[in-house]
Amino acid sequence: MSAAAALQPAPIETPPPGEAREVVPGLRWMRFPLPFAPHHVNVWLIEDEAGWTAVDAGVANDETRGHWQAALGGPAFGGRALSGLLVTHFHPDHAGLMGWLCGAHGVTPMMTRIEWLQARSLWFDTGAEMLDHQAAFAHAAGAPETYCAFLRARGPLYVRAVAPPPRAFASIADGQRLRIGGREWHVITGQGHAPDMACLHCPEAGVLIAADQILPRITPYVGLHAGEPMADPLGAFLASLDRFRALPEETLVLPSHGEPFRGLHARLDALAAHHEERLALLEAACAAPATAHGLLPALFRRPLDDRNLGFGLGETLAHLRRLEAQGRVERLPAADGTILWRRR
Repeated sequence: MSAAAALQPAPIETPPPGEAREVVPGLRWMRFPLPFAPHHVNVWLIEDEAGWTAVDAGVANDETRGHWQAALGGPAFGGRALSGLLVTHFHPDHAGLMGWLCGAHGVTPMMTRIEWLQARSLWFDTGAEMLDHQAAFAHAAGAPETYCAFLRARGPLYVRAVAPPPRAFASIADGQRLRIGGREWHVITGQGHAPDMACLHCPEAGVLIAADQILPRITPYVGLHAGEPMADPLGAFLASLDRFRALPEETLVLPSHGEPFRGLHARLDALAAHHEERLALLEAACAAPATAHGLLPALFRRPLDDRNLGFGLGETLAHLRRLEAQGRVERLPAADGTILWRRR
């Protein structure tokens, strides 16, 4: 049986924006559209004594605000309040309306400390120096100068999709147990896609709110970025997948993108195998020295436009750093400031 066949979609109707569907008693599913791929994000509502604790907030735009207002005033919330907010990680589709919701409802967001600091720092880091730093990182990866100019002209993206974040938060951490609505939720963090993303497992309900760590159809983006150029995000991602192998196979997985499903262990195996295959392809492509930009065809079948080139370079570099950490490739600094990669 293939890994895809082993996944079992849960028989729950996908909710339209502004509405909710029950997953299990005391847990509801909402979905909001996104103006970028993968074009939607899931938000989860956990019933508690005072109302509902939401897991994630959606991107900051007028459309999502409107859907939130419809949900808050309609059957999705059933006349109960937004009493809490847990944000899984700093990305705009998850943290975008954190500040707006917290300010309007008087709640303090729960978030891991690293994700909170990342959100705060990115929201305020908007100057020309930041853009020059990103362009220099792209140049070192072998990107053409036209793309480096595009980065400078495009300006900062994070602040456009995230409302001003609140000044205070409640820190959560891996291994912590949260009591929400009479149930105990275990915090399990994942790395690679984000620095310290919070997932929530409820043994009593048999569900895992998996954020972007475990998705049913697509692999989470794992990229190297300019702020931590010597990191090994793919190594961190693969290692953190093992944290979820102790959970029961029949666990109902609630991803941030896609539909709820069962078949957790099969999906973990498929994610690991996918990256091992891509590492082998990239290692073979490094027979002759090449930049990360020159190695893009090893991982991507189609040319990437300027809007997607940054993701492609980040993912290629993450795989190269994993190969380097394993001693399978080496970096060769070139006189023009680029970095070449060669198989050992």
